[in-house]
Amino acid sequence: MSRDARPKAVVLLSGGLDSATALAIAAGRGYACHALSLEYGQRHHAELAAARRVAASLGAAEHKVITLDLTAIGGSALTDRRIAVPDQPGDGIPVTYVPARNTIFLSLALAWAEVLGAWDLFIGVNAVDYSGYPDCRPEYIQAFQRLSQLATRAGVEGGSFQVHAPLIEMSKAEIIQTGSRLGVDYALTVSCYSADAAGRACGHCDSCRLRAAGFAEAGIQDPTPYRD
Repeated sequence: MSRDARPKAVVLLSGGLDSATALAIAAGRGYACHALSLEYGQRHHAELAAARRVAASLGAAEHKVITLDLTAIGGSALTDRRIAVPDQPGDGIPVTYVPARNTIFLSLALAWAEVLGAWDLFIGVNAVDYSGYPDCRPEYIQAFQRLSQLATRAGVEGGSFQVHAPLIEMSKAEIIQTGSRLGVDYALTVSCYSADAAGRACGHCDSCRLRAAGFAEAGIQDPTPYRD
């Protein structure tokens, strides 16, 4: 099938392990993938360079980066440098939660999908090995899909958007095994919340711990470069 004949999908691509796997899954299902990344003032800015590498490696039809300054709102260790990224797990929703981030990102993905004539959105959220963020749960994805029908001209005129969260019930090890089968080069990705400019990980934050444990459980060598 030619590139132009494939159905289009918008795939949210952070540059991390999960979103890279979601992009590989979407491509494997035959979609022409339009990858969308957000430069939102995140502390781990190296993930944007990783997103560009991943999009190119997995053959995205297009990769768009939108700038959106969430530091103006703050409220998260990822957007306010006065709040430290914790190096130990704590109770409840961690301070690395960015207020309404997935709602904002999915809304932008939905807007682009409507312009492209795409009916499918992919997001790499996970509700098994994750940090407890409320916008990573299945009920949230279901609610946003209902919203997509009500809030768009395309939906009101009879179109049907699908919000795909193919990783949502996988463990981190299962995600890594799936991506490896699909040809994801995880050395290109950056997951660390405190990654330096070169993309080297701290090895201590929640994201680093989940990533390292996932590779260990999957029995696959962890390609993550660490600072220490």
